[in-house]
Amino acid sequence: MNTIYREITPLTENDCFTFFSRVKQEFDFPLHYHEEFELNFIANGAGVKRIVGDHIEVIDDLELVLVGSNLPHGWFTHQCQNKEIFEITIQFHRDLFDQKFLQRNQLSFIKTLLERASRGISFSREVIEAFRPRLEILTQKSGFESVLELFSILHGLSLSHNMRLLANSTFSTEKINYHSRRIEKAFNYMQANFDKEVTLADVAKEVNMPEVSFSRFIKKRTGKTFVESLNEIRLGHASRLLIDTTETIAEISYKCGFNNLSYFNRIFRKKNGCTPKEFRQNYSGSRIYI
Repeated sequence: MNTIYREITPLTENDCFTFFSRVKQEFDFPLHYHEEFELNFIANGAGVKRIVGDHIEVIDDLELVLVGSNLPHGWFTHQCQNKEIFEITIQFHRDLFDQKFLQRNQLSFIKTLLERASRGISFSREVIEAFRPRLEILTQKSGFESVLELFSILHGLSLSHNMRLLANSTFSTEKINYHSRRIEKAFNYMQANFDKEVTLADVAKEVNMPEVSFSRFIKKRTGKTFVESLNEIRLGHASRLLIDTTETIAEISYKCGFNNLSYFNRIFRKKNGCTPKEFRQNYSGSRIYI
């Protein structure tokens, strides 16, 4: 059974960022979270299990993930047989980029990247291979030059294609900007009523749109259908309850608006790659501050 630790990183208020570069035989650091953002690169890690928020996955030999502030995460040896795992970990303050600074046009892509990191971002193999040399060189730089290079790397990553968001949107405590008042109003309504029966007609009426128009609108703006969006909200709340409570899976299912336990189990497995019971075994315990 895992315990979720609050990690106190070695980063001081006077530092911009810190990094570690190391070769290791196994991953033995427990599931944890911290205020700082973390960019983690891993080579030779095929078979390692990664947990970010409520997302669990076995990784390939190359890995690059950006983890947002206070998002629980951890990497575990699991099925990895390699005894020379190479890892670069970069941690930087959540306020490294001042909010007024981020409002500038030239910083808009980094701003979006940091917002998305609240769910954890996994980058494609193509991106990892392109940025690996820059990450390795960064560990050899120092001072102002290293800060500029980190900014440049983050900007480059913000422009990359095929990035995947890992945790469910409702698992993160950070507010999501949908860049649309109607979408924001729709999601606020679903968030407030996820434990009740919510229909497409209910939400369309809330945002003053015909059902067919709203159905197309939410798909175009979010890439997900109304039902997929509602289910993701419900699954995020269910994941929290699986971690933070001892309520039965059936109780959690009904409490999160799923009136059919087998349907809940099926879509949970489809989203998370494991059953609610396996998820709870993977990711449970009390929060300990160190």
